[in-house]
Amino acid sequence: MGKYSIKELEQLSGIKAHTIRIWEKRYTIITPERTSTNIRFYSDEDLKKIMNVSVLNSHGVKISRIAELSTEEISSKILALSDTKPEASIYIDQLVVAMVDLEEEKFEKILNIHVSKFGFERSITEVVYPFMEKIGVLWQTGTITPAHEHFISNLIRQRLITAVAALPFASKKARKAILFLPEGELHEIGLLFYHYITRNKGFKTIYLGQSVPHDDLKVVYKIHQPAVLITSLVSSPAPKDFEKYINTLSEDFSKSFILASGLMLRNTAFRIPRNVKPFDRATELPGLLKAI
Repeated sequence: MGKYSIKELEQLSGIKAHTIRIWEKRYTIITPERTSTNIRFYSDEDLKKIMNVSVLNSHGVKISRIAELSTEEISSKILALSDTKPEASIYIDQLVVAMVDLEEEKFEKILNIHVSKFGFERSITEVVYPFMEKIGVLWQTGTITPAHEHFISNLIRQRLITAVAALPFASKKARKAILFLPEGELHEIGLLFYHYITRNKGFKTIYLGQSVPHDDLKVVYKIHQPAVLITSLVSSPAPKDFEKYINTLSEDFSKSFILASGLMLRNTAFRIPRNVKPFDRATELPGLLKAI
């Protein structure tokens, strides 16, 4: 069972701590427990309740009315909002609830509603990415376990792999793209989404995935001679080796463009080679591919 401070509830729900306390006292929306040292804390059920209350209240339902509703009635109204309202925040909050419950069916249902309305790419950029940022807040506060993170990451990973597999294969004359993560890099979800975008734009993709040794990459490159290599640099290589690695990519694959995302590349202070094109967001990738 999770244990949340009121500050963590504020970060996750968007409701100010002061307001949460008023709701507690006036409407008994949630009731905190106390540790043996008399420190207040909130449970998973409290987190889910306050997030659902936040969604309904932000869409015009008075707090006095919400306080009269059962948990089932609140859930029903949330689903009704998901069917009629376009705001991504509704979906993001409900994905957090699904994660806390470790509910795959609930996760898939909420995401499917958004995908059916706005399409797969928009759902990933507008819902899944912000949702993962919210998970980052949970990690920073130590309020979710590795099991929660692995559960959700695997669901998203499966969804991306399935979406790629559903796309048609490119023609024999299509330009080629190799997608890879450098050796030691394991953050694959972004690269999987890049794979979907690239194949959807008509490229023949060679997806190598996580932690690819540079010598192996060179072998694959020699065989396929791609127009572009696509990678994401989140935690590898180490900062002291970063400039050297980028320059090595540029030199060893000088006949191709290298599209690279990641915080380390954005924060770099050295001169980036001409055939290396950094990008911040997945929404930039289609334009970069079109320009190749």
